[in-house]
Amino acid sequence: MTQTRVALESVRAFTLLGRAGMAILLSCILLGGAAYASSNEANDVAQSMRAIWERPDAPLTVDPIVVEGDYALAGWTQQARGGRALLVRRDGRWQVHVCGGDGLKDIEALKMAGISEPAARRLAEAANKAEAKLPERTREKFASFGQNVLVNGGHAPH
Repeated sequence: MTQTRVALESVRAFTLLGRAGMAILLSCILLGGAAYASSNEANDVAQSMRAIWERPDAPLTVDPIVVEGDYALAGWTQQARGGRALLVRRDGRWQVHVCGGDGLKDIEALKMAGISEPAARRLAEAANKAEAKLPERTREKFASFGQNVLVNGGHAPH
């Protein structure tokens, strides 16, 4: 076989593998439900939250962010405080719906916020998986917020 033909066969094999890999990835995304937010979604969620609570003397760190349909669950820290925020995408914009601590990963609380049970389970599982990779001190800050507070697009104190 000539070098040109070997190169063409390699490109063909890579293209087929690339298509198969993309098909597998797309299937996982479509069938897997909640997942880490895409970089655009994560940026939009974080910016929505920063616009409300970030101050020059108190930057807001928003991570991790997991998404299930039009709902996002985001962990946040700001200086010695922390918590979680449940956001809803309305008219293409993310709005904070509920703020809380560990209670925001409770299936019943997520259902009360309007999420279907299967979606609530996927969102909570994705959040647990994402948070498991974080330092314990960060997870303690998330839990420190206390009871859930309905924000519904307004502003809740942090």
